[in-house]
Amino acid sequence: MFGGVSSKDIATFTRQFGVMTRAGVPVVRCLGALSEQATNKRFYEVIKGIADDVEEGLSLCDAFNKRNEIFSNLYVAMARAGEEGGFLGQSLESVADWLDKSNAIQRRIRGAMAYPAVIFVVAVGILIFMLVMIIPTFAQMFAGMGAELPTLTKATLGLSSFIRNYTWLIILVLIASAFGMRYLMKNEKAKFTLDRLIMSLPIFGIIIRKTAISRFATTMSSLLTSGVPIVDSLRITASTSGNKVVENVVLSSAERISAGESIVGPLKESGVFPPLVTQLIATGEESGQIPEMLERISAFYNEEVDTAIDTLTSIMEPVMIVFMGGIVAVILMSMYMPMFEIVSQVR
Repeated sequence: MFGGVSSKDIATFTRQFGVMTRAGVPVVRCLGALSEQATNKRFYEVIKGIADDVEEGLSLCDAFNKRNEIFSNLYVAMARAGEEGGFLGQSLESVADWLDKSNAIQRRIRGAMAYPAVIFVVAVGILIFMLVMIIPTFAQMFAGMGAELPTLTKATLGLSSFIRNYTWLIILVLIASAFGMRYLMKNEKAKFTLDRLIMSLPIFGIIIRKTAISRFATTMSSLLTSGVPIVDSLRITASTSGNKVVENVVLSSAERISAGESIVGPLKESGVFPPLVTQLIATGEESGQIPEMLERISAFYNEEVDTAIDTLTSIMEPVMIVFMGGIVAVILMSMYMPMFEIVSQVR
């Protein structure tokens, strides 16, 4: 809608490009055919531009790298390794597999969060509607009675009055909070602190941790299988991890490997990666089969993420329903308590 390129479009393009390349079709012809069948106008222009650059003598990876807002560092590195090693088609298919796995994890997480998010928005909407439209009617009625109101009723009336009289202030605070969060997300220390806090949460933290491990294993396996050196693979994996805690650990591993140490040490010391992961990586390092071990870790933690998300969904549904019902019940109780007291006094 807004001229962007979705990860699904990139994954489809990459897989088709890989299949055509492995079939022996020249790169420029592949790009020309793929640009013609692109339904996204923006992506059509991108593929056409890559084809023009390659035709003018630029390498395919450099053409991808010129458009780094669409093709990530990982994408470019894997394509470069394939181009230089003579197995571009296989490398592109590995990139497509990685994109498909990443998209699947994101869809699962978004799907799990959709229901609680909708319930929360509906609950907040009901709360605001009742406080703005219904409570003022009760407020006028209570004012005419002149009776002493219960504390809960006073609090509800006060909240209703505040929302109606200071709507502009609430909107201003929400906008300032959004900009503040955006600024914090760009601050390295703040992002690290927030990521560490999220990972320490009881249920959400477990999902985030397992997702980070799965993404780390998938990315590293794909890069190493494509022929990218291990130090470069670690640095690229760190930059695409999406989590500052994991990023720092992986970068530390890259630095210590450059100094001649093992990959397992920093991972074990961090406390982020469980013993199962570090043990399998250590076994792979000793046997020279790190990509295979990482693939096993990725498959195992993909299932773990699915199980954790199903558990979260089953817990969140009744919790959010109770939360929504509780809000409505508290407001109704606060409005009817004075009436019950007045009726009891009349009797």
